[in-house]
Amino acid sequence: MPQININSLLGNSGPSYPENIARPYREELIESGYEQLLTPEDVDKALSRKDDKVALVVLNSVCGCAARVARPGANLSLFNDRIPDLQFTVFAGMEKDAVTHFREKYLAGLTPSSPNIAIFKNGELVHILHRYQIERLEAGDIADDLIEVYNSICTKEQTQEGREKLRDQFIKRYQIDPTQLPTE
Repeated sequence: MPQININSLLGNSGPSYPENIARPYREELIESGYEQLLTPEDVDKALSRKDDKVALVVLNSVCGCAARVARPGANLSLFNDRIPDLQFTVFAGMEKDAVTHFREKYLAGLTPSSPNIAIFKNGELVHILHRYQIERLEAGDIADDLIEVYNSICTKEQTQEGREKLRDQFIKRYQIDPTQLPTE
């Protein structure tokens, strides 16, 4: 008797996970102000810019290290005084064409990994945290790593309103007030 698996139901080019599984992981970033990149055209529109704007891209995933540290760390980094001009997310295993295009064009030559967190300026990769690095870090370490890059290349200032919105999302999502976290 043939076995039914997710690939036979969805096809290899379709999503690897049902949307109801991915939705909370999407919302974790969207609610914090990230724009989804759902197609290769979305990826190009977001990252091929030559306007000196800095873009943060979280290659999202359903895995444990994405939930435990990657998404919280990326969100925590946005409490910094200087932040990227733009925040984007693309979802591994869901929008496969967009992810493949992102990896082949903007992360060419790098071993594919998800999650990962990348920073771009003028269409060029400036910094990346790969899965193997993310797995070894805590959310605060990821935030610190990203903040170091923000402080060297970003010019956009985070607003008090932006911080309050992020704080509300952080408390709702993680039940932690990020403004009360120890700094050392």
